[in-house]
Formats: sequence, structure tokens, C-alpha cells
Amino acid sequence: MSVSILMGSASDLTKMEGAVTALKEFEVPYEIAVMSAHRTPDVVQAHVKTAPERGIRVFICGAGMAAHLAGAVSAHTHLPVIGVPLSGSALGGMDALYATVQMPKGVPVATVAIDGAYNAGVLAVQMLATADAGLAEKLVQYKKSMQDAIAAANQKLREQI
Repeated sequence: MSVSILMGSASDLTKMEGAVTALKEFEVPYEIAVMSAHRTPDVVQAHVKTAPERGIRVFICGAGMAAHLAGAVSAHTHLPVIGVPLSGSALGGMDALYATVQMPKGVPVATVAIDGAYNAGVLAVQMLATADAGLAEKLVQYKKSMQDAIAAANQKLREQI
């Protein structure tokens, strides 16, 4: 099982690296590519249509402005699609957020925060973990480590007061 990370431009890589980081932390295989829903629509369609053959189970798509890579991907697949609206426009990413979250009935795109690529990676892991007990256990440990970190921070705070 694996994840396909797509972005509309090579310049989006710095904002999408969080997804790569999350997938690496959970040891989930991934592929990554640049393709545009508007400039290379045939490439997007071919990539999405052949994804199951490559073992792809989830897509993570990042795009800025009103570009809608996630929607174009969702239109061509039955697999889950997670959209990452990217900042950088005059509207600070709000245009990308609206374009990503406002999908028509029957063509869903799960949407994370503007520039929320790390959470997109974790969400992809959660989706994959529904059919993988080992991955599910890694998520349980991940959540526990976050709880432990907060408990430690609270203890440190109490000691300082």
C-alpha cells in the first residue's frame, strides 16, 4: 500500500514536504510528482487511472490559488483524495481552501488546513491503517507520544511556578 503525493508546481515542494515527513515517520511508501490539473490534464488522468496498478491507495494533492488538482484527481478515481490548499496567492491561500473544500456531491476531497501537508500525511496513514493492524498500532503509539509530551510540558510548567 502506498500514497501518491501530487503538486501543481515544483515550487510547492517546500509546502508539501510535511506529507513526506509524516509518511516517512510511519514508514509508508509513497511516490511524489508534479503535474497540473490545468496545464497537463491528460498526464493527471493517466497517472490517476494507473494508480491502483502501482499499489496506490490514497492521494495527497497540493495546489495553490484556485487551481484544483485534488478535484481533478477525485474526478478520476474511487480512491480517497486529500487536498492541501497552499498559500502564496494574494488571498493567502483562502482561494485554494475554497477551491479544495467546495466539491460537488459525489466527488469528495478530504481537506486539511492551508499548508497542512503534515496532517494530510497523518490522515493518509489513518486511512491506510483501517486495513493494516501494524500501522494502526503505530498510530496508537504516535498519539500516546503526543499525550506524553503534553504531560511532560505540564509537569515542567508546574515545577517552574
